[in-house]
Amino acid sequence: MDLAVRSHLPLFSTSFTSKSPKVKVFTVKCSSVPLSSDGAATGLVERPWKVADARLVLEDGSIWRAKSFGASGTQVGEVVFNTSLTGYQEILTDPSYAGQFVLMTNPHIGNTGVNFDDEESKQCFLAGLVIRSLSISVSNWRWTETLEDYLAKRNIMGIYDVDTRAITRRLRQDGSLIGVLSTEESKTNEQLLEMSRTWDIVGVDLISGVSCKSPYEWVDKTGTEWDFNSSGRDGETFHVVAYDFGIKQNILRRLASYGCKITVVPSIWPASETLKMKPDGVLFSNGPGDPSAVPYAVETVKEIIGKVAVFGICMGHQLLGQALGGKTFKMKFGHHGGNHPVRNFRNGRVEISAQNHNYAVDPASLPKGVEVTHVNLNDGSCAGLAFPQRKLMSLQYHPEASPGPHDSDSVFGEFMQLMKEERQKV
Repeated sequence: MDLAVRSHLPLFSTSFTSKSPKVKVFTVKCSSVPLSSDGAATGLVERPWKVADARLVLEDGSIWRAKSFGASGTQVGEVVFNTSLTGYQEILTDPSYAGQFVLMTNPHIGNTGVNFDDEESKQCFLAGLVIRSLSISVSNWRWTETLEDYLAKRNIMGIYDVDTRAITRRLRQDGSLIGVLSTEESKTNEQLLEMSRTWDIVGVDLISGVSCKSPYEWVDKTGTEWDFNSSGRDGETFHVVAYDFGIKQNILRRLASYGCKITVVPSIWPASETLKMKPDGVLFSNGPGDPSAVPYAVETVKEIIGKVAVFGICMGHQLLGQALGGKTFKMKFGHHGGNHPVRNFRNGRVEISAQNHNYAVDPASLPKGVEVTHVNLNDGSCAGLAFPQRKLMSLQYHPEASPGPHDSDSVFGEFMQLMKEERQKV
């Protein structure tokens, strides 16, 4: 379209004939440009910035447009928020996040890159990552890869430039929500909403998908440059069988650093085979999902408790609660973060803990003799158990994660002491 604009002589120009301005003519050319569905112009030079190309559709009907990084496609999962300021790589590789989108409340993510030393498992199990701002540069002496490249190679979807504060408020108000993350423009909002409302994580066995397939020996300890709390270890060696419900590698490193010989077994490993190994103790690890969805694991725990020293962490804590006759329940939005205060009733101290769970043990449902040793100070939920008559102890949070930095590491020493006492009885 051409638009001509001209300036004309004044209507009353008789007195100003000699000084009349010359006629000026200029042309403004405008052209219509076709737009795509997201409002971006097509057929032009590519913009120097990324435009919104992804949607997060929640089951409550809200739609959040964002920019994608990592893998592309469509994925469904439960949306939870994590309040950790650092440690996003440990979160990405924590098997307990299987089936979930993790929203980081800390706005700036990716600035330290990734490195292979900080991984908690051999792969990423979470459904996707939701962040406010993706760092455009990396500044860390240990980094080997950017976060964007790391997720793309592992086929994990991520989005950024989305209002994570608003989504977090929604999750705190309404509880954890199922969501669908998609970069596919061919799928309508209605289709994505239907997917979110027909998928559920409750009652699904997620452990079998993250557990190892066969037993193996673990020998790696915490690196010398990172080791701590080494005083007071008497050098005595204990054989521990660790059930892999989605175990984090740092749990194994801490056990090895305390002098344990460790055999890791799959989640379906029979209790009879474990007892044939004559271990000094058994660890029931962390893992994803609903403890009520894995009755086979509860039966395994029942067959082992009382026969050897037992230590449960996170999912292992919940399975111990059920095996003792207690009940577990789904929390409104769970605990996910590295800044949860926990009171240790045995010594009166408050520990800063790392937590990642959507279920908790109801202490009122536990039998007589079971002691609640720890409580979460944010909501009063049960964070630790002990039953001396049955030789067991457990924590709902992660003592190996060290956000305090090392507030809870001494619990591994308590497990050593429990095994030592049982060995002396024999």
